[in-house]
Amino acid sequence: MPLKPLALAKSRLGAAVGDELRPRLALAFAQDTVAAALECPAVRNVAVVTDDPLAGAELAALGARIVPDSPGAGLNAALAHGAYRLRSRHPALPVAALNADLPALRPAELGQVLAAAAAFPRAFLSDAAGIGTTFLSAVPGRDLNPVFGGPSRAAHSASGAAEILLDGVDSVRRDVDTGADLRAALSLGVGPATAALRGALEPVDPVRGH
Repeated sequence: MPLKPLALAKSRLGAAVGDELRPRLALAFAQDTVAAALECPAVRNVAVVTDDPLAGAELAALGARIVPDSPGAGLNAALAHGAYRLRSRHPALPVAALNADLPALRPAELGQVLAAAAAFPRAFLSDAAGIGTTFLSAVPGRDLNPVFGGPSRAAHSASGAAEILLDGVDSVRRDVDTGADLRAALSLGVGPATAALRGALEPVDPVRGH
C-alpha cells in the first residue's frame, strides 16, 4: 500500500471535510485498510510505502511493515519499490497492490478478490466509479507493473492485466477521494478508526456534501 505524507494526502477531500480533518481521515482510512487486510487469511504480509513518521508508527503498531519511499517519484514508483522489497524476502509469493483509502474494506471480500486474481498472471479490480483501480496483483516471476492514477482501469487493461469481474466486493472497490466517496463508504460501514472520526464530520456535514 502506498501512503503520501499525511499533510499532502487526500487533497480532493479537503473541500468536503476541511484541511484540519483531512490528514486525520487519511490516517484513519489507512489504519482501517491495513487492519482489514491483515485480518484476511489469504494475506501473509502488509507493507506500507510511506515516509510519514506518524503514519509509519501507527501502521507498524497494527502489524504492517513500513517501507521508506526511497524512490520519491510518485505512486507507481512507490508501489514497484514496495513489491521489490517484499519479493526480496519472499520471492515465491504473489504480490498485490491495494489502495490505502479503503475504510470500509472487509477481509472476506478481499479474500474473494485475491482468490479470483490467482487465476491470472496479473489482475486488477476497478474502483466503484469504473475508471480507476483499487487492486493489482502479480504472480511470482511477473512484475507488478503498476499504472495507477487517472483512468487506470484502461491503463491496466492495456498493460495486459486481466480485469477481475466480481459482484459483492463493494468494499474493495470503494476508495475515498471526495465527499461523495466518503458518504458511500460510510453507508457501507467503515472500520473503527474512521468511525471514531464520524462525530468530527458533523460540522462540515459531508452527508449532504457541504
